[in-house]
Amino acid sequence: MPENRDNLPKHYNPEEIEKKWREYWLKEKLYHLENPRKEKKFSMVQPPPNVTGSLHLGHAWNITIQDIVARYKRMDGYDVVWVPGFDHAGIATQYVVEKQLKEEGKTRFDLGREGMLKKIWEWVPVSRNSIKTQLQFLGGSVDWERERFTMDEGFSRAVREVFHRLYEEGLIYRVSGNGNPLPNLFEHTFPPAV
Repeated sequence: MPENRDNLPKHYNPEEIEKKWREYWLKEKLYHLENPRKEKKFSMVQPPPNVTGSLHLGHAWNITIQDIVARYKRMDGYDVVWVPGFDHAGIATQYVVEKQLKEEGKTRFDLGREGMLKKIWEWVPVSRNSIKTQLQFLGGSVDWERERFTMDEGFSRAVREVFHRLYEEGLIYRVSGNGNPLPNLFEHTFPPAV
């Protein structure tokens, strides 16, 4: 028998052990690839949770599935980049902040447009950091050095560019009145039977 068997704890403490390894993984940037070098490359983007509060069971399920895929690909010899992110969730985030204001006996109209935007932008990092901690607690092998937010300037510019191109190609169009751009993709992509 090994000599150190008597030194093993009598009970497994998952909180202590998992915390230790999570912190080690983050400190060592275990899942960060500066420049993927292998011929076999695999990347995926975590569907970004909204910065509206806390994660739910669906998020945990989704992260687990993605983590299984990422770890499998690594074992299969791939350089894996798994990008985490967060979504601003415009209207949903506004709703959360309005609920907070209601508890203070105020409305968004009391703050005005600029005041409301300021309040929302104060809320976003609080919620984002809370959700990031929850995601890290789940232990997913994401590359936190590549963390993104849907309102980052580069992403916002890319979205505007895509919508501009779709409009120029006639795949979406603008109508007068209230409404969102409507896709016109079916007649361009699929046979008429669909």
